[in-house]
Amino acid sequence: MISDDSQALLQLQNINKSFPGVQALKDVTMTVLPGEIHGLLGENGAGKSTLMKILNGVYQADAGSIMWQGQAIDLNSPQAAQQSGISMIHQELALVGYLDAGKNIFLGREPHGMIPGTINWRKMYADARHILEELGLTIDVKRPVRFFSIAQRQMIEVAKALSFDARLIIMDEPTSSLTDREVETLFYQMRSLREQGVSIIFISHRLEEIFEICDRVTVLRDGQWVATSPIEELDRDILIKHMVGREVNQIYERRSNQASEHIVLEVQNLNRGARVKDISFQLRQGEILGIAGLVGAGRTEMLETIFGVHPAKSGTIAINGKPVSIRRPDQAIKQGIGFVTEDRKGQGLFPVMTVAANIAMTRLTELVRTVFVNWREVNSLAEDFIKRLDIRTPSPQQNVRNLSGGNQQKVVISRWLTLNPRVLILDEPTRGIDVGAKSEIYRLIQQLAADGVGIIMASSELPEILGVSDRVLVMHEGRFAGEFDPKQATQDDLMVAATGTYQEGCLK
Repeated sequence: MISDDSQALLQLQNINKSFPGVQALKDVTMTVLPGEIHGLLGENGAGKSTLMKILNGVYQADAGSIMWQGQAIDLNSPQAAQQSGISMIHQELALVGYLDAGKNIFLGREPHGMIPGTINWRKMYADARHILEELGLTIDVKRPVRFFSIAQRQMIEVAKALSFDARLIIMDEPTSSLTDREVETLFYQMRSLREQGVSIIFISHRLEEIFEICDRVTVLRDGQWVATSPIEELDRDILIKHMVGREVNQIYERRSNQASEHIVLEVQNLNRGARVKDISFQLRQGEILGIAGLVGAGRTEMLETIFGVHPAKSGTIAINGKPVSIRRPDQAIKQGIGFVTEDRKGQGLFPVMTVAANIAMTRLTELVRTVFVNWREVNSLAEDFIKRLDIRTPSPQQNVRNLSGGNQQKVVISRWLTLNPRVLILDEPTRGIDVGAKSEIYRLIQQLAADGVGIIMASSELPEILGVSDRVLVMHEGRFAGEFDPKQATQDDLMVAATGTYQEGCLK
């Protein structure tokens, strides 16, 4: 990778873009060098998506210029961007599920056959196979893409981008649905592309990935450029300060442990298959109990068992000292347990419905008069929680899919709060949202605990677990492998326990 901006592949200079009532971008400048992986960071609403849509030809800038390989260029459509060698892989993959891999890669650009009006299928599949093999992926190119894993579909999208002879590939949150092993595979291919001279703009909320894969990083805040630096000149605290405008120690703002002695939830000897083995713990009223562990340790399976998604084979659950039977989620709800799932979009939201309808969903039967929904009460309920949780939406009638990730998560949490839960289970509550929104979610969790709600929070982010929890339990292969006081423990302590090498049951 070179470091001389005069030899830049791409230069965005003083880019401005406004929408009615909103200045989305103001004098943004960004340079991408040949053969580099360039991280683009910023909170939701910082302008990342708008800037990339301008680069991809979806939007046109109100002012500013785009230089491509030293020449001014007019990107007035996605087709113009692709023809110039710029391709974008969106977070929501744009593949046609019932078409095979080869047809997806060359959709609309199939090679012509010898006879006019025909397609040279042999050449198309051969070319598709060649591109994929260059990426290290050997698959049946005649198989419908819906049968492939998310990671394989990601690589098919990369192959599609390369079929345009892309010199620059924009990757928007490409790892959000991948396992750790699949992320390693994707990063291997990204490094391979870099060695071939292909540049990549990499957008991610996961700072550890930015430090692992990026050469340089540009940060936007409130639609303006904040900084561009080589990755070796940055650390996590500096990046967070660039993104949110405040010090990292203000992100968590640890409260004093205000949990009472009252046990609101007690689990004894819970078992369900290989991922939930002999689980026992207590949760106090007003306590934030963190659950840590590696992928596959059984965190989600344990939480789903407590909530009745999958009934336990043995063991007991008690609420406020009274044994209860929880075989289904509705039984858990009746006992005052709420569950914010890990898959916000797939299981937590009704994306085609309004903010108000999403918030009121768990109370809908109460809000029905004869056969009609009392929408006045629905909107009143929603407005109360919009104000209480500071959900940023133009109105309760806004479609929930148009909200940022952080505000969508607040909507999901609001739905459970309408039931006044005794216990609230949060599985990866900040996955896929930016640092600033995470800070708001943390404050909300702490406020709920201060109001007396018992919180169980499972997270893969160890700084989050240590920064928010009152007590931490670490899982390994379906069991608890350690208990820690987060004021004394380190990330290394948790990781040692997560790998099964810490003395089981030891409190630190």
